Amino acid sequence: MTRASAGIALPLVVALLATPAPAPAAELPPCPLVIGHGGYPKSAGAKAKDMIRQPNVLRAVDDQASWGADGVEADVQLTRQGTKAVMWHNRTTNGLTGPRQEIREIGWADGPGDVRDRRVARGPYAGERVPTLREWLDHVRARGLIALLEIKTSAEPVLADPEYGAAAWREIIDPIVERQDEQPILVYSHDEWIEAGLADRLPEHLRGSAAKWADGVKWDEPPPPWQLNVPRWQAVFDRAPTSVMTSHTADYRAWLDGRCHRYSAGPGK
Repeated sequence: MTRASAGIALPLVVALLATPAPAPAAELPPCPLVIGHGGYPKSAGAKAKDMIRQPNVLRAVDDQASWGADGVEADVQLTRQGTKAVMWHNRTTNGLTGPRQEIREIGWADGPGDVRDRRVARGPYAGERVPTLREWLDHVRARGLIALLEIKTSAEPVLADPEYGAAAWREIIDPIVERQDEQPILVYSHDEWIEAGLADRLPEHLRGSAAKWADGVKWDEPPPPWQLNVPRWQAVFDRAPTSVMTSHTADYRAWLDGRCHRYSAGPGK
């Protein structure tokens, strides 16, 4: 089996994410693969403060690549009756133009107010649209990045529905299976029922212990100084992880400089 993306085989990527590679004693240790995460406020008023920094929109993926990410973590939601898997962090349309509604209660392309025609309303990616899962995966592959997908807990009622749950699952599973020979894709969920469903349907793609969380300070708006994370960064680095996740991609990559040597993960990596 040869699953490759931008010159790197999927078995090799998964091995790097799962098993530390030995380094000659005279050389620096290998750097962990860096998975870029956008950051969501954890303090009071988070919904109003959220600047929609998550790499769910395509321009955010481009930024993560330019900051030195080896991969990106983004979020999958389902529209009404599971007709479309879309890349959006929030349970509602908070952060998008138009009235606030539950993502799972509106359609993808049903006319005024649908997800397709809304735009990000604030933050650095204002004006960007919400891509479908297929569009996002193709864009991530074109940038030579690893895709890490979180299936949001708000998708559970859609996936569990006896009438259209099976079709909703296919909206998530099919785009991954269609691309699994061409790019590395990992999946997970904080919902135990969804995680079990992923384990049953996509066992080879489960995140497992990959992408260990590196940051030690909770994200807020405005963003906390990256230097506050250094004690945690060092503690995690000392455990020789093969992959980490951070909301301070550029600063973390710069901090790694001189501490390790970087894996080759595609053009420019």
